[in-house]
Amino acid sequence: MKTLLALFAFAAAPVVSAQLTYPGGKGPGEGKHVVFLASDHEYRGEETCPALARILSKSHGFQCTVIFGLNAAGELEAGSSRISGLEVLKEADLLVIFARFLNPPAEQMAHLEDYLARGGPVVGLRTSSHAFKIPGDSPTAKYSFDSKVAGFEKGFGHHVLGNTWVGHHGDNHRQGTRIELVPAQKANPILKGVPDTAFCHAGGYVGKAAADFTVLATSQPLVSMDPKAEADPKKASMPCTWTREYSWSGGKKGRAFHSTQGASEDILDPGYRRLIVNGIFWAAGLEDKITPDLAVDFVGPYQPTTFSFDGCVKGVKPSDLEGFESPILPKAK
Repeated sequence: MKTLLALFAFAAAPVVSAQLTYPGGKGPGEGKHVVFLASDHEYRGEETCPALARILSKSHGFQCTVIFGLNAAGELEAGSSRISGLEVLKEADLLVIFARFLNPPAEQMAHLEDYLARGGPVVGLRTSSHAFKIPGDSPTAKYSFDSKVAGFEKGFGHHVLGNTWVGHHGDNHRQGTRIELVPAQKANPILKGVPDTAFCHAGGYVGKAAADFTVLATSQPLVSMDPKAEADPKKASMPCTWTREYSWSGGKKGRAFHSTQGASEDILDPGYRRLIVNGIFWAAGLEDKITPDLAVDFVGPYQPTTFSFDGCVKGVKPSDLEGFESPILPKAK
């Protein structure tokens, strides 16, 4: 009897899925599968990621899966380490990660380990330099932004994207950022159609370029949040967007594209949005498909939330974002 009751309770329990999929189709991304991992505490990666996924799916034919951090009720919870579905990385052609200080279950991290070991390309946005914060005695401690594990010092951000968390460059929430292309990289395919400057709401991060970086753009803090504001004379421009190759655990080399911006309001700027979409194409090995007029318009209503801690829209489930016409994000229930 107890066994039957236990089986009934298990069957009645809600199945929590962290997956949202937009179908592939005709276009340069046909046959390619992009997986997004979205769970950061502040910058509304849960809005940025599905918005980019829709553009890639509807306009360019990529199949896109978005995996969110959730609460126990299966609702979006910014910064939550409750994620499931990373086994889809087995069939992924690209990972786009927008995460901060996560400590996911070891069985989920095993799928990421396999993906990185095979050199799967990675696009990292904003806080993904410090995507993981994991205790030193954990079996996955080498991913932590402050890792001291031999051979994995400074963790995922440092070894894959090129930088771990270093610090802010400018007063976040009070100083906007002007993104400025590096003139010497104007012929780089990622910069096709990208204007010389773009505006991002998120403040700058300290970017330290290593010898193996190809720096594409720099971030200049402004004196205010006004896109037309003057540059802060006390703060020089810093590297903010670059490409590199990584090798994880001695595995195959893979492409990495990193931008220290990417907040939900940052992608309102069409120039910055184009830079990110082009970077995704490059990471996926489709640089020959990048054109100056590549479609980057939003698909469906996009109504981003001003980034802040505890600013995640409450009561939203991944299923609320299905299709191309549901708003990103719906208003709080």
